[in-house]
Amino acid sequence: MAEHHELMGGKLHLYKRENSRHWQCSTYLAGKNRRKTTKEESLTHAKDIAEDWYLELRGKSRAGELKSGPTFKKAAEAFLNEYEVLTRGERNPRYVQSQKERLTLHLLPYFGDKVLTEITPGLVQDYRIHRAKNGRKTKSDPNGKPPARSSMHQEIVALRQVLKCANRHGWLPFLPDLSAPYRASGKISHRGWFSPEEYKKLYEATRRRAQNPKKKRFTWESEQLHDFVLFIGNTGLRPDEAKRLEYRDVNIVKDEATGETILEIEVRGKRGVGFCKSMPGAEHPFRRLKRRNNPQSTDLLFPKPQRELFNNILEEEGLKVDRDGNQRTAYSLRHTYICLRLMEARLPRIVAPASK
Repeated sequence: MAEHHELMGGKLHLYKRENSRHWQCSTYLAGKNRRKTTKEESLTHAKDIAEDWYLELRGKSRAGELKSGPTFKKAAEAFLNEYEVLTRGERNPRYVQSQKERLTLHLLPYFGDKVLTEITPGLVQDYRIHRAKNGRKTKSDPNGKPPARSSMHQEIVALRQVLKCANRHGWLPFLPDLSAPYRASGKISHRGWFSPEEYKKLYEATRRRAQNPKKKRFTWESEQLHDFVLFIGNTGLRPDEAKRLEYRDVNIVKDEATGETILEIEVRGKRGVGFCKSMPGAEHPFRRLKRRNNPQSTDLLFPKPQRELFNNILEEEGLKVDRDGNQRTAYSLRHTYICLRLMEARLPRIVAPASK
């Protein structure tokens, strides 16, 4: 049987579990059972540590610093149980999985044992400082690399979602302010895009490279890039959405409204599954992709991104930055699609003069 001793008039228990050499202590205080390991094998030393711990808890209790109630861990478990079920079909499974990973790797180790009412704006700020100083340690980087601002933002989003879940269950009376202090006011920035003349210059350059690659072994990559530029420029897909496209997701159809041949695309993006219609200019690049790759229905349209080749052509053609200094990337093709459609909508209708 495990050894057991009562201290402080029976309010503090000191015991040793079977198959353990260290003494543990426990007490019931402020409506909650509390436990701690003394990390001591000596009974005498363990008693001293247990009594100090108990007196410290009593002091915090009298000062109102010892709180009880549902913990962040309990709220996180409730959130994960409902989040995956309620967002099925509305959120990309990869995004749902990334929320789980943020909780498991970063938020739970820091907030897990905290009572929900203890999570204050000050504690959240302490978490930001902790992440900035420690980062995520890996074998290749034992010192840890501070998270990027976007990563930190996503972690705070996950934290807010868990706290909202706790609020819905009645475990948290109100949500704390999670905004970052000392943050500079956000600046309005615009992504780089291609004007009609620049877009034409780009796809003519990729066409020349496809017809005359610098090395014969780069023929396939050059042809793929040319079709990628035209495909994104005529569909407006995000590069990551195009990266996930399989041939079975794309159908060549005749648009009933215009009578033109277009593509109907089943898009799997950050908000789940959606559908889009392309411009007519996307049909020929898609047909070339099928002829070139002779694919199975589950093969990817763009299995290998041609970032280096794309950037090289941008540099060669003087298109890497726009007139305002904004860097252009593959994402700029999506914004080019949007801007060109807006420009077309604003163009005045040309009316033929009446015959005399």
